[in-house]
Amino acid sequence: MAKHIAVAGNIGAGKTTLTNLLSKHYGWEVQLEDMDDNPYISDFYEDMQRWSFNLQVYFLTTRWKDIQKIRSGKQTVIQDRTIYEDAYIFAPNLHAMGLMSTRDFENYKQLFDAISNQIETPDLLIYLRAGIPKLVHQIQMRGRDYEDAIRLDYLKRLNERYEAWIANYTGKLLIFNVDDMDFQENPEHAAEIIQKVESTLNGLF
Repeated sequence: MAKHIAVAGNIGAGKTTLTNLLSKHYGWEVQLEDMDDNPYISDFYEDMQRWSFNLQVYFLTTRWKDIQKIRSGKQTVIQDRTIYEDAYIFAPNLHAMGLMSTRDFENYKQLFDAISNQIETPDLLIYLRAGIPKLVHQIQMRGRDYEDAIRLDYLKRLNERYEAWIANYTGKLLIFNVDDMDFQENPEHAAEIIQKVESTLNGLF
């Protein structure tokens, strides 16, 4: 039985919407990225250079605990965003943009390497691929104050890193191009995703 399903994608790609949709369909337990209780997120968007390391260590610690809980539990859990996205996308991007010092980044990488040796990859990773216009539209639609400061070049850099990570990902993987999909409002789009998830989990292709 698959215990750990994960949904990955850039900011605004539709991860939470899809996570909730699949959870409702399959009766899976949901594990969302809880931004409201995140003690660093607002400060980070105000001053990325000051708070980048704190934020990434917080995410790393939280997601590590989440994975341990998923693997020790008896329920199938669908997770909104993965520990790998922090390590391969967000932290390196902050370092490359000069928003995390090399000292902090090396420290973070060593911490992640130690943790990654102790965790299993998800039983299925679902990647939502979205272009910049789609991301911007969905970010604006949800209207989170702390996301107002996100720049287009930041989203573009993240997209490039997502594509590089997915190209080298070795676990069970499903990719959906969501630019022309609206699985929240269009039942046909939702059904298409469910059918592919079903086939992949049951080994039909």
